[in-house]
Amino acid sequence: MDFLLLALTVILAWDGYFFVNYLISLFRNYRIREWTPKVSLIIPAYNEGERVLRAIKSALAQDYPDFEVIVVDDGSEDSTFEVANSVNDPRLRVYRNEHSGKARALNFGLSKASGEIIVTTDADSELDENALKELVRRFYSNEVLGVGGQVRVMGSSFLERAQDTEHLRIAMFRRAKELNDLSLAPGPIAAFRREALERIGGFVEDIVEDYATTKAVKKLGRVVYAPMAKVYTEMPKSLSVLWRQRKRWFLGDLKNLGGGFTKDWAFLLFSDFVAFLDVVLPPLLLVLGLFELFAFWYGFEVVTMLVPTVVEGGSLLNALLFPFIVWFWALFYLTLHLYGYVRLLLGRL
Repeated sequence: MDFLLLALTVILAWDGYFFVNYLISLFRNYRIREWTPKVSLIIPAYNEGERVLRAIKSALAQDYPDFEVIVVDDGSEDSTFEVANSVNDPRLRVYRNEHSGKARALNFGLSKASGEIIVTTDADSELDENALKELVRRFYSNEVLGVGGQVRVMGSSFLERAQDTEHLRIAMFRRAKELNDLSLAPGPIAAFRREALERIGGFVEDIVEDYATTKAVKKLGRVVYAPMAKVYTEMPKSLSVLWRQRKRWFLGDLKNLGGGFTKDWAFLLFSDFVAFLDVVLPPLLLVLGLFELFAFWYGFEVVTMLVPTVVEGGSLLNALLFPFIVWFWALFYLTLHLYGYVRLLLGRL
């Protein structure tokens, strides 16, 4: 019983810490600057077919006065180039490059760009119409070299709902702790000063190019979070694809740890400890018939998700399902991280 109470206390303290910081952040104005530099929006695409059309249309629909859209077809074997090239708009340029990976496609686009601010998004993503404006506003001083926005997930299956809730939780953490010191400017919605990218030699060629690029830019200045800049993207629809994606991300992270609150060893290991408690505590409470404690845990998790759901925009059903989603992610990431640690110890990253 003492262990269960201690475990519940740790979980509530961990989640409550971020929740309280998130609430505090909602009453603080974050710094912005009203200016309209030219923006170059780069969309790398590989075998994206019809999906690239949606990405282009959302890019061209931006509520921003001065921008260009550059699509780089990374040697696709389908109709990506033809579909992208079918759009007739003077702000759009489409290039075809030999297949060489996302980072090189981004750098090819950078070589063709004329904007002072370089924005990236993915070909399977749809930008909110205010995304560019909100990203640019966060370059509030010369020391701000990069800005990342909020990623949300399209789809209605349990796995897609779980991923959208995960990204909403990430948005909550970022607003709470990383508003002015962002660990990762995510590839689907990131912005950098062109001069900063040129100083680091362009986008970093890595399996997690967005994290590696963010980390490199932060050696020169600040990367901040723009909570109102949003992108809606497609994510894996099957568990096997999700595992392969997150395995690639995590193994890449392990090689690049550092550069922010959520990207260091202390945070990683303690979050794994909390994940272990999240996995074992709820079933134990049910098995032992401690239904009041289970109901308290369930209610606490729902409340901490309802507030960001209302503020950031999300599904109330997802918030009500959040305790089950928490359990799923805790088990998933605990398994993934143990796998990654074994690979690290064996020198096989």
